[in-house]
Amino acid sequence: MAGVPKGKDWLAASRTEVAADRILDAAEDLYTQRDQATIGMNEIARAAGCSRATLYRYFENREALRTAYVHRETRRIARVINEQVDGIDDPRERLVAGITATLRTVRASPALASWFAVTRPPVGGELAGQSEVITALAAAFVNSLGPEDPAVVERRARWMVRVLTSLLMYPGHDDADEKAMIEEFVVPIVTPVSARG
Repeated sequence: MAGVPKGKDWLAASRTEVAADRILDAAEDLYTQRDQATIGMNEIARAAGCSRATLYRYFENREALRTAYVHRETRRIARVINEQVDGIDDPRERLVAGITATLRTVRASPALASWFAVTRPPVGGELAGQSEVITALAAAFVNSLGPEDPAVVERRARWMVRVLTSLLMYPGHDDADEKAMIEEFVVPIVTPVSARG
């Protein structure tokens, strides 16, 4: 095959991605059933149908696997949010739509929703606060609301992640209550000064 060095597997990258996704899918199934802290690497390997050696080839430990899962799901959620807010030009409406879409999407995933259950250790909040991927995607969203100083955008993004984490762990009375809280307390802080009215 022209352009492919002899002895190189041109599908290797694709196979690696598929294998990692299969492992993450198996972990997700287990996360849906039980507290993620109780799930070991042996159990994930069995659920994925691979050996421990294969599992460790892709993920050096449970923390790395857990982080990879969260980052994969964060990117998926970001795509959903972008679809939901596409065409909403008003920064205030865009912010409310983005936050409510995030809450709805996380809550619709049994595996992700379980990470914010108050009956379990708050691993979802812990990961949300430490993840560079989550912060970067939140900052990109906040930046899409209008021009602002990059340091301000970054702080508002981190604060918005904390608000989302709080609402996931301690939901409002209903959707209308949550929307009212977002409009009253989040919109005035997170939208750019030029968009506040």
